[in-house]
Amino acid sequence: MVGTYRDRWIECTPHEIRVRGYYFPWGTKVFPYSRIRAVRRLRLDLLHGKWRIWGTGNPRYWASLDPSRPRKQVGFLIDVGRPVQALVTPDDAAAFATVVGQHVDIV
Repeated sequence: MVGTYRDRWIECTPHEIRVRGYYFPWGTKVFPYSRIRAVRRLRLDLLHGKWRIWGTGNPRYWASLDPSRPRKQVGFLIDVGRPVQALVTPDDAAAFATVVGQHVDIV
């Protein structure tokens, strides 16, 4: 059985991850599980996106819109084989990891 996850900005369906607020002003980015090469869990800190509400300070990563990111401890980088990886910060990191882990290995 494949689970689902949903919070204000992120939705994990049985087929894809949908990230609202990825594009300006409110566009949604869709990551089909079949295209995801890897998902990497990371601890948010000053150098790893903790204070980045949206956008980038490093051209290799793009942080989706999340005004509550400074209060979060864990983020995930989604690699689909492009030069830029998406940084997402679900409200419930454990639930997100459980659902995504049914489709992709999380490192």
